[in-house]
Amino acid sequence: QVLLVESGGGSVQAGGSLRLSCAASIYTYSSYHMGWFRQAPGKEREGVAGIDSDGRTIYADSVKGRFTISKDNAKNTLYLQMNSLKPEDTAMYYCAARVVSRPRSLTINDANYNYWGQGTQVTVSS
Repeated sequence: QVLLVESGGGSVQAGGSLRLSCAASIYTYSSYHMGWFRQAPGKEREGVAGIDSDGRTIYADSVKGRFTISKDNAKNTLYLQMNSLKPEDTAMYYCAARVVSRPRSLTINDANYNYWGQGTQVTVSS
């Protein structure tokens, strides 16, 4: 069982920054993918960024150059640094993970992830 607990959400004005954290119990596994996803009211959940156990990363086009995903294995924590925030970034943000038993391409397709946190709200005002 993998437990994920997000924190760090809040309200910020456009152009501001926030850093989300996800405490994860997945680091005992040798191979895994982790990602950040978001869902705005009335919209489908979308992938924001992903990282694998080797540190490779992937980003949605809408956040490239503004968001950075990273992980600290010693602290068992996943991060999402969000800069230059826009009102359209307003959403509930979820941390997700999957354990991989053989090499698989890193994606931010939520159908590929089977462990999810409870979410943390990010609100960006104009």
